[in-house]
Formats: sequence, structure tokens, C-alpha cells
Amino acid sequence: MSFYLYLALGFIGGIPAGMGMGGGTVTIPLLVLFGGVEQKIAQCANLFSFLPMSVGALHTHAKNGLLKTQGILWVILPALLLSLLGALLAGALPSALLRRAFGVFLIALSFFTILKGKN
Repeated sequence: MSFYLYLALGFIGGIPAGMGMGGGTVTIPLLVLFGGVEQKIAQCANLFSFLPMSVGALHTHAKNGLLKTQGILWVILPALLLSLLGALLAGALPSALLRRAFGVFLIALSFFTILKGKN
């Protein structure tokens, strides 16, 4: 049964990810709330699933001529460094704290999305 549950959660979380709406903001809560997955594992699964999706998106954008490579190193290098630091920090923090921090992030994201929609 758990295979089908995780498959369904993957489809539900994959739809917004495929539409470019930040699938992790959906996938992580789905895995934690309905899949019974620990917060750290849910975040790890989300990051791991991002790798093949980003390769596919990069290929599609390159094929359509939508990639701008000027100054790309100024984005890639800090992103790699900060991603590594974030992963190390997430690994060191307790899951309960990560869960609360992610909840605060989602509430803040919702608040700013509502404010942006009113303009």
C-alpha cells in the first residue's frame, strides 16, 4: 500500500513542479503529513528528485534557445556553496525544528503571495 501512496503523492507534488510553481512547497508537506516521512527525509527526497527534473528543464530551455549564459558563474558558484551549507545545516538540525521552520516559511510565502496578488 505504501508504494501506491508514495506514487500518488509523487504525482500530486509533481504537477506543480512540472508547471514551475515550486513543487517542493507541495511535495514536502505531502510526504510529512500524509506519507509519515521525517522532515529531513522529505527534504532530501525533494532535493534528489530535483536533479533529474532540472536536467530535463535545462535541456528543454537550451533546445528552445532560452538560456542566457552571460554571467552564469556569478549565479552558479554562490548557489552551489550555499546549497552545500544549507544541506549541512539541515542535517545538523533536529527534524522538529526543520518542520517548524518550513512551516514558518510556507506561512510567510503565503502572506507575500497574497500581498502580491492584491497589487
